[in-house]
Amino acid sequence: MSVAAVITHRRPGETTEAVRTLIEIARSRRVTLHFTEDEAAKHGIELAPFLEIVPELGDAVDLCIVLGGDGTILTALRRYAGTGVPVFAVNYGEVGFLATIDPNGLAEDFARAFAGEFDTIELPTISVGRPDGTWSALNDISVHRKAGLRVADLAYALAGEEIGRVRCDGLVISTPQGSTGYNLANGGPVLAWGVKGYVVSFIAPHSLTARSLVVAPDDELTINNASREEAVEVHVDGRPTLELKPGEDIHIEFGQSYGTLAQIPGASFYHRLRERFGRLAR
Repeated sequence: MSVAAVITHRRPGETTEAVRTLIEIARSRRVTLHFTEDEAAKHGIELAPFLEIVPELGDAVDLCIVLGGDGTILTALRRYAGTGVPVFAVNYGEVGFLATIDPNGLAEDFARAFAGEFDTIELPTISVGRPDGTWSALNDISVHRKAGLRVADLAYALAGEEIGRVRCDGLVISTPQGSTGYNLANGGPVLAWGVKGYVVSFIAPHSLTARSLVVAPDDELTINNASREEAVEVHVDGRPTLELKPGEDIHIEFGQSYGTLAQIPGASFYHRLRERFGRLAR
């Protein structure tokens, strides 16, 4: 490793000491760290040997170090999706399901990261498209009725075949890694990492027959806002992104690009599932 990007979450008081350790280890390994101007201001970092302050993070890095929770890790994975740059994440969040490590023994862990002593796993995106653009998510894309308005009326089709029409508060389309988030809260199935495909689950459906559905990876999902009056919102990884007016369609595709997540050698999805979610249940 010779160059690494650094991204941290919005609470610098929790990560400043770890950033100092990261800078120290990077200098000892002659690795240049890239910080955006916002990140540098957040941690009081100034230009110095092996420290560069850049307007925005570029692709010409060997690694991205993240200090934060799953939201910050998703930001990094989206930024470097399709580039092959691994994201090495230290958990400073509540769950940290995507994190590589917890913040214990960071000096040794950062040294291993810069030595490339980690495995990687490719995490697929799902993309929502319509004529004015395309947006990609690492976790999920969700459709929601607007606050204070009537329930959504959504029709959906797969591979050109209409499946159904449901009155509901919304629906969630999740990747395997996103299936442990909003989808799980809806009662949808958990997909193990490595499963090729995605899952559609409904938010408070007004139906006895609306059930979650695991979809084959090559089958495009079309969602139509079947309401005659009410627009609905489309969120990408939890962020409001676009509006779907009455009668409009959006199209969802799986695996247009992949993010690369670093893992400790020998780590597995099932270990993460037990440690993160089993721990919360105790």
